[in-house]
Amino acid sequence: MEVRGPVLLRRHSLLLVAVLVPCLVAGCTAGPSKRPAVVENDEHSATSTTSAPQVVPLPALTEPQSPSVDWSDCDEQTRGRIEPPAPPGTLKFSCATVGSVLDSPDLPGRIQTHIALLKAGSGPIPLVVLNDIEGESGTLYAAHLAALLPSALLQRFSLIGMDRRGTGDSDPVGCVPGDVRGTLLSQDPAGGDQEAVLDAARRAGQQCAIELGSTQQALDSWRTAGDLDQVRDELGVPKLNAIARGEASDVLAAYANRYPGRIGRVVLDGIPDPSSDEATVLGDLAAAQQATLDAFAADCAARGCPLGRDAAGAVTGLLDQLRVAPPSLGGGVPFTPGVALNAILAGLENPARWSELAAAIQAARTGNPTQLAAFVAPLINTSQLTPSRLDGALATECNDTATRLPANQLSALTDTLRKRFPLFGGLATQRLLWCLPWPGRTSGTSSLGVAGLPPVFVASTKTDPVTPEAGTVRAAEQMSSAARISWQGIGHGAMSSPCVGEAVRGFLVDGKVPVDGTLCPA
Repeated sequence: MEVRGPVLLRRHSLLLVAVLVPCLVAGCTAGPSKRPAVVENDEHSATSTTSAPQVVPLPALTEPQSPSVDWSDCDEQTRGRIEPPAPPGTLKFSCATVGSVLDSPDLPGRIQTHIALLKAGSGPIPLVVLNDIEGESGTLYAAHLAALLPSALLQRFSLIGMDRRGTGDSDPVGCVPGDVRGTLLSQDPAGGDQEAVLDAARRAGQQCAIELGSTQQALDSWRTAGDLDQVRDELGVPKLNAIARGEASDVLAAYANRYPGRIGRVVLDGIPDPSSDEATVLGDLAAAQQATLDAFAADCAARGCPLGRDAAGAVTGLLDQLRVAPPSLGGGVPFTPGVALNAILAGLENPARWSELAAAIQAARTGNPTQLAAFVAPLINTSQLTPSRLDGALATECNDTATRLPANQLSALTDTLRKRFPLFGGLATQRLLWCLPWPGRTSGTSSLGVAGLPPVFVASTKTDPVTPEAGTVRAAEQMSSAARISWQGIGHGAMSSPCVGEAVRGFLVDGKVPVDGTLCPA
């Protein structure tokens, strides 16, 4: 039986995220960077400094000059692929493909790849949109985002969604065997031997090495920044204006290091934690996931949902039930507690789908897991039109990640987190197992000391189960002039907040940098 629906495969990013900019905002603080200088630059102006930052204004908005992107109507096809909620019919979509260079470590500057784009809206200035590597593709995310942002913003900008290399319609990779995907997600987060997951990770790594060959290590955020600059060039603009959600901030961090003179107006909606302290980072992730579940349970009780007044207890009961007799989803994938909890987390990140999630959990409790499994289906299922999201995410995350903790250290860390967070602690560390057999990172490192860049708008969400606010705050504090707004809401990303949306409009359209530390009510 094939299952379909949204996604979850989240991990904290160990790529050094930061777009360092001069301090233009009241209340912004930063100390001298202790990080190493930039490993590699495509421009000469990306240098580290501990001197007082110079004041750099936001770049002026510039309309395209001689763009070369060949757009074609794709409205009907896009609406047929998009996840709920569907954007309004007044929004129209166009699609295009641009060529870029794969630039693998073994074949630098060689091998063509294709990058898929989607245009939403008709504003004259392009605003590139990037999404988490594990989430829906950047093109489809841009279609959703266009329905959330203020209409005044879309009168000035067109959103340009970009599928990151190896994902979506950008030459997607498909190297992980289907049964291995299921095993990677099937480990019981409450306990058990980690060897099954590690063995699945070995099989995934071996198969990807065979099928991808020299291109395996070309799938990373550093080289994706090169694709982004190719897109900027073909859009016909001298500066890149962009929005990145969550882990996609890594790509803009790399872009700032490689092309510092081409940074325009940039919005980061949640940033992966740059800390190297695994226990702190993963503990904050598990805490944010538990807080999101608690909020879901409170909402469920207030609405009188099918799970009753103890939705959290219903989740725990479902996992216990699945430990005794997990049903099969077909294709050799059992619906284990691990798969179920991944599916639940996928639903938790979008409060607009909480009613659907509650009904799916209740159905699974009565023996029908189909609805709940649909939340995690994009990781497991693959087809010619909808490739699995796990494969490209696994390659990118492992190529971006420098840390490879020994299995015994991972086991000890898992035990510690399980004691603190019985439901989510074990799940948080399993992602690190996936990268143990993968080759080490070969890309450049995004420095925290790039000088001479304009200010960056940072949005954090108080209860974000994917990029916890604590990590976003730590990242913003390491930027010399990040202007952070904190949305006091729940879910992954803050763009659904009208308050944040209006602040983003003011920043992008009017050039108004918000006061650092501003709060937006839920």
